[in-house]
Amino acid sequence: MTSTFDTSPGFDSSPGGILNLVRSGATSSRAEIARLAGLAPSTVTARVERLMQSGYLREAGPGSSRGGRRPTQLEVNPETGAVIGVDLGAHHASFGLFDMAGELLAERHLDMDIADGPERILDWIAGVATSMVDDAAASGQVLRGIGLGLPGPVGFPGRRLVSPSRMPGWNGLDAGGRLRELAGVPVIADNDANLMALGEHTRGPDDARHLVFVKAGSSIGCGVIASGSLYHGFRGMAGDISHVSVPGAPATVCSCGRVGCLDAVAGGAAIVAGLRAAGVDVADTRQVLRLADDGHPLATQTLREAGTRTGGVLATIVNFFNPQRLVLGGTLSEADAFVAGVRSAVYTECLPMATDHLEIAVSRTKALGGVIGASRLVLDHLFDATVINEALR
Repeated sequence: MTSTFDTSPGFDSSPGGILNLVRSGATSSRAEIARLAGLAPSTVTARVERLMQSGYLREAGPGSSRGGRRPTQLEVNPETGAVIGVDLGAHHASFGLFDMAGELLAERHLDMDIADGPERILDWIAGVATSMVDDAAASGQVLRGIGLGLPGPVGFPGRRLVSPSRMPGWNGLDAGGRLRELAGVPVIADNDANLMALGEHTRGPDDARHLVFVKAGSSIGCGVIASGSLYHGFRGMAGDISHVSVPGAPATVCSCGRVGCLDAVAGGAAIVAGLRAAGVDVADTRQVLRLADDGHPLATQTLREAGTRTGGVLATIVNFFNPQRLVLGGTLSEADAFVAGVRSAVYTECLPMATDHLEIAVSRTKALGGVIGASRLVLDHLFDATVINEALR
């Protein structure tokens, strides 16, 4: 897990704060905790014992010596529970079962239709979560929480869906709250692109504290990591590039009612529609990628054009935000022509200083990025110092 823990003077030295100090990887011994927290060794020992007795921490054997006795290492106890990360798409859902240390225990990738409505889909998610715990969790690893990625704008705070396209019946819904009622555990919901960004940050280089993640599939979304944390903006709309107008693009009507939005001229659904209008028999984005792999000239040209339009929008973000990494994910990121179009536009339209050390990369986490981010989201909630301290009381 990427460490973002603040060890500056005045940080939280409560039992919950100490747990998060260990969880962040900043330290793993009682002596080091006492030094960083400015606490007496006896106080640290007492708080660590409480955390161990409650199942949050465990001893992990001796560490390296600095001249004296080798200190006993501490780590998050992975065996006292499990969480589920869920990444919903328009027609598929990915599930990941994780232990309390964030290690993946099992995964499932299933077909579904988001248009079936929230009651049916959320009830189905609760059933899959229960089934995964029964099938893959160890004895004693009860379900502690669920992280939920949603393919639509999620307001912040409040985490309600805001006018999601192609999701009838979901507008204004507190999907996390409803799933909490069905599953009986805490549920934290966020936009899918945000969680993919968080997943990429969690499993990516430790020094990448400023990251932009682009989910380019049937539609196009974006998540932002700023100073090591997921950035939502004032109302949760940070990174929503779907409805940015693309200069010079066709006046294609978007689901929002405007014309020329990035989603409407560069998303996978737009690519499929454009090829069909040109007489190419293509069913979905995957088939477009297969045509391009076989050297189909129009498919290749259309993918590169979509990448160039996407890169043009991203160039403004790179100039403004100056990230360390620009990561491309989703189905379209598997197309060399699309990635080449993005790279070309970004390097052409950005200031040299903004791209001098910029890494433009394809996602490392791929299909698991959303569920990794969802698990991180719910684990961060469960391990929040206030939550832990209240549980200990």
